Amino acid sequence: MVFHRRVVLFLAPLIMLAVAACGSAYGRDFALVQRTVEGGDSALGRAAIRSYGCGSCHSIPGVTGANSLVGPPLNEFYKRHYIAGNLPNQADNLIRWIMNPQAIEPGTAMPYMGVTEADARHIAAYLYSR
Repeated sequence: MVFHRRVVLFLAPLIMLAVAACGSAYGRDFALVQRTVEGGDSALGRAAIRSYGCGSCHSIPGVTGANSLVGPPLNEFYKRHYIAGNLPNQADNLIRWIMNPQAIEPGTAMPYMGVTEADARHIAAYLYSR
C-alpha cells in the first residue's frame, strides 16, 4: 500500500502537467485562430457557397438548404484545430483546401469544384464568421 501511495505521489504532478498540456492543446486558444480573411467578404462567401452547391454535402449555418451530412457540418469552423484532419486551421490552408482538396489529400471525398481563389477567400471568410 505504501508503494502505491509513493507511486501516486510521484506521478500526480506529472499527470497534472500532461493534463494541462493536453488541455491547452485541445482547449485551443481561439484568439489564435485567424477569424478574418484578407480580401474575403462573408456575404459574398455565402453566395458562393450556394453557387458551388456546398450545401449538397455539408450542413452550413445561415445557408438555406445547406443541411446535408455527407461531409462534416461546417458550424463553428473557427474552433477547429485542423482542416481535413491534417492541415492546421489557418486561412491560407482553408483557401487552398477549398480551391483544390484533391491536391492536398488525393482521394478525399471532397471533389474539385473549380472554386476560384477569390471565391475561396469569400467562402473562408464566411466559414470563419460562423
